[in-house]
Amino acid sequence: MAKFVGAAEPLTRQGFRAVIADLGVGVPELLAVLAVESKTCGFLSDRRPIILFERHIFHKRTGGRFSKSDPDISNPEPGGYTGLGKEYARLEKAAKLDRAAALMSASWGAGQIMGFNHVAAGFADVESMVSAMQQSEDAQLASVASFVQAEHLTGLLRSRDWTAFARRYNGPGYAKNKYDLRLAGAYQQYSAGVLPNIDVRRAQLYLTYLGFAPGAVDGLHGKLSRSAVVRFREANRLDGGDRVDKDLLDTLQSSVQSL
Repeated sequence: MAKFVGAAEPLTRQGFRAVIADLGVGVPELLAVLAVESKTCGFLSDRRPIILFERHIFHKRTGGRFSKSDPDISNPEPGGYTGLGKEYARLEKAAKLDRAAALMSASWGAGQIMGFNHVAAGFADVESMVSAMQQSEDAQLASVASFVQAEHLTGLLRSRDWTAFARRYNGPGYAKNKYDLRLAGAYQQYSAGVLPNIDVRRAQLYLTYLGFAPGAVDGLHGKLSRSAVVRFREANRLDGGDRVDKDLLDTLQSSVQSL
């Protein structure tokens, strides 16, 4: 199995509802956080968790020992991002120098929790956190809930104080990156629009893994999503057209597990 690939299970209704109940927030509030942090999806198409490697954190956690020889991955200044799957090349290069510091220097999954926040996210060590991030979006979302509670951000999320929430969740660079404005915009969009269907979203992520190109993993059953379902059903001799139901989800899950 490839590095950093686990079961990569999509978010379930039960997992989503558990976090909503645990935090006592509305659906649009939680979706806004996920939309801003990871565009709502915690996995890449190759089933590795979405990450972002922070070279300035690696510099700090290793005392700058590698900043002269490897400034691309160890640097007092943020930056050097390569995006999506390419971030793993940076992480793996850093891990060869200091694995624990490297894992702590990346943000992980749907909520983009930094590895050095593993205790606040509910894990004894960063290896346990990374392992959980590989297993499911339910685990990723549960880590967000743990982090929000440990950092006393629940009230800010409930009251939709996006500036204060972004300052605490995203750090001092929140204003430069407009996290507060993006959170407010995403919340307004979800409050006024159609909320995602979790089962459709599960199907979309499975279809993405299998190469059926359903478009965005957003829980909205649009043209690309419907076409992907039809093509998968035809390839597996399943009736049902573009319908997303339990039989489809079970077959999709089995197909992914066989990869």
